[in-house]
Amino acid sequence: MKKIVFIGAGSLVFTKNLVRDLLTFPALADSIIALVDIDEERLGFAKKTVEKIISAGGYPAKVQAHTDRIRALDGADGVVCTILAGSLDVWRKDIEIPKQYGVDINVGDTRGPSGIFRALRTIPVMLDICRDIERYCPQAVFLNYTNPMAMLCRAMQSETNVTVTGLCHSVQGTASMLARWIGAPNEEITYLCAGINHQAFYLDFRWNGQDAYPLIREAMNHPDIYNEEQVRNEMFLHLDYYVTESSGHNSEYNAWFRKRPDLIEKYCTNGTGWNPGEYAYIIKGYEQRQGSWKEQMRRWMEEPVDLIRGEEYAAYIFNATIGDGTLFKFNGNVRNHGLIDNLPDGCCVEVPVLASKKGLEPIHVGALPDQLAALTNISARCEEMAVEGALTGDPRKVFHAVCFDPLTSAVLSLAEIKSMVDEMFEANREYLPQFKHFRS
Repeated sequence: MKKIVFIGAGSLVFTKNLVRDLLTFPALADSIIALVDIDEERLGFAKKTVEKIISAGGYPAKVQAHTDRIRALDGADGVVCTILAGSLDVWRKDIEIPKQYGVDINVGDTRGPSGIFRALRTIPVMLDICRDIERYCPQAVFLNYTNPMAMLCRAMQSETNVTVTGLCHSVQGTASMLARWIGAPNEEITYLCAGINHQAFYLDFRWNGQDAYPLIREAMNHPDIYNEEQVRNEMFLHLDYYVTESSGHNSEYNAWFRKRPDLIEKYCTNGTGWNPGEYAYIIKGYEQRQGSWKEQMRRWMEEPVDLIRGEEYAAYIFNATIGDGTLFKFNGNVRNHGLIDNLPDGCCVEVPVLASKKGLEPIHVGALPDQLAALTNISARCEEMAVEGALTGDPRKVFHAVCFDPLTSAVLSLAEIKSMVDEMFEANREYLPQFKHFRS
């Protein structure tokens, strides 16, 4: 029996869907599913949900529930992580403080000042998890879904020997969206996608072997399609390649859409996928989910179980590495050692990876088009400085990482950035034990 551990199993929707996917593979149908969460009530609901899936599918799997991750990790073959480090209140400050300075952030979980401080809080926790894996299950494959993806993976892959990669559903999700726009069945679409997390681009996108980019460009003439993803569609029309992550996220990763109120109104109030384009919408939705999760769980327990396998990568990767060995290619987050020629060596990139019994093997892509390399280089180098700051406890590195963030530098002076960063350090003080002083 294989043992697969879910750290952050209280992320109930994800846990439910991934366990469902895992058990559809015959080689994993008798797995031990070990659930870990610090919230005992949510953990209990997660266990009941998994038990229902096992019963509905008639699987020989078993489920365990733990508040102690070491007991769960002992002897594990696979690990999945979906944690949130820090409280909702500190997340709000990550976004509210920059907004007071004029840096209007939409989601704030990936990069920029809010993503960087989220990384500072989360990197120590992820490294602790990796050290436990090294001790209790050193051969395990570790799949991370926690953001900020690139900075966390960069830290884990440089500081530990764990086989770890980061996964994001935006690659296959956006490919399906583009296929829908041009009327193509998903199974007839092939692509090459590479870059950095949330800023990866389809360098090649084909329908039955034919270049589909002319069809995508033609689709932009339809107002309903253009307005569905205004930011990303503007980026495509001007940069010539389509980016993976949603308009809400991408609006804050560059200097073009959120630096002035009129641009926010034009591009970000609608058509970002995060209407009305303000972080308050995200916070409100999160709070509503937090308040209604018990009712949602009760509905799940009353509804019939859907046993149809989904499209998330994790179950396919586990089947390839610890299951029946069926090869699986996916886009994963790994360090750039000869993978993308014109991004910094050692930074975290998102490239095709082959999963097999041999493990995880990243695939060389080559050089990005110059305009894409220029954009992603800035973000990658900011992430490198932020990770170094997190690992060394150097607030000056953090300040420099924020200085060159495209949106921040489009709005603020250097002195204003320093003041903002110092204020964010103070707001995060209790979560940052690696920093001996908190002024940049």
